[in-house]
Amino acid sequence: MSATKNSIHPKRHQLLSEELRKHNLDALVLNPGPSLPYLTGLHFHMSERPVVVFFSQNHQPVVVLPELETLKLEGLDYEVQAFPYGENPIQWVESFKSAILAAGLENARIGIEPRALRVLELNFLQKAAPQAKFVPGESCVSALRMKKDAAEVNAMRKAAEIAQNALLATLPSVKPGITERQIATELTLQLLRHGSDSQMPFSPIVSGGPNSANPHASPSDRPLQAGDLLVIDWGANVDGYFSDITRTFGIGPVEPEFAHIADIVLQANTAGREIARAGLTASEIDQATRAVIEEAGYGQYFTHRTGHGLGLEGHEEPYIRGDNTQILEIGMSFTIEPGIYLPGRGGVRIEDDVVVTTGGIESLSSLPRQLKILES
Repeated sequence: MSATKNSIHPKRHQLLSEELRKHNLDALVLNPGPSLPYLTGLHFHMSERPVVVFFSQNHQPVVVLPELETLKLEGLDYEVQAFPYGENPIQWVESFKSAILAAGLENARIGIEPRALRVLELNFLQKAAPQAKFVPGESCVSALRMKKDAAEVNAMRKAAEIAQNALLATLPSVKPGITERQIATELTLQLLRHGSDSQMPFSPIVSGGPNSANPHASPSDRPLQAGDLLVIDWGANVDGYFSDITRTFGIGPVEPEFAHIADIVLQANTAGREIARAGLTASEIDQATRAVIEEAGYGQYFTHRTGHGLGLEGHEEPYIRGDNTQILEIGMSFTIEPGIYLPGRGGVRIEDDVVVTTGGIESLSSLPRQLKILES
């Protein structure tokens, strides 16, 4: 099918070709993962049957896929060249060889995504093109994915709204005696009921009391107790785009130091959101939040970066850390999530999803950020 004037994927192919030239790559090869639907609109499950798509500078996309998946190629808004294979694995390498030859990549320098490409696909690629060189090329597609268009931002805005409504529907059940796992289960149900796609960005993190001092704790069967801090980190999925929000609660009144660190983390989160804008580096956002916590004497208890990019993955570029000189541009989306974690006692994190705009940033998440005391 010929591409239409307003087709998004051919435009992305053209932008990718420009990135390939910048990075001295002849092609990029992708297997199922977030970058593949971004560039193709195609969705494949990772399975024992390999699927790869080659994107080269001067050639239409070339697809190697199982015969049973070929119907997915109908109705695309761009031309592809397909090399399907049957059920006999011994014959699969021939489809890879044919694809390599068709794209003229026998001796090419081909980029891959190291975090996505499996040994399974790499073995077939290397057998099909033993003279080709396979090198990390994830920066080519991340350069495109970092800058969201209006439709992508709208999906993320909806994902944040769904997540927030789901939490509000869950909170009435949160009281002493309920376990972290029970809260996480109820929150997951509410996310689905409020419209999240079934593939969540991650399983909700629900951690109370001493467990809240672990930034990535898994929900346990520990019952909440009066005086606990409760950290809830959760997100929703709309059309493949994620939200990722964290709020901290008190199970009844909490001890003075807990209230104090909650106020410090709020100030740090505010500092990051107020300074963030196009033209700054990711490191400057990290420094702004970290300075607040360090000046308050809790620097050693802020044990992670300030944030991470967000979109088709829960963690993607740009990473908001102290050594990242990436310059922020309009359309980039990321989290701002400072925290203080007192080992063995409790922790606080406040996380918002933001997107860089012409006027600074838009916060896609809007739930109150202050420590909310739930009735015990």
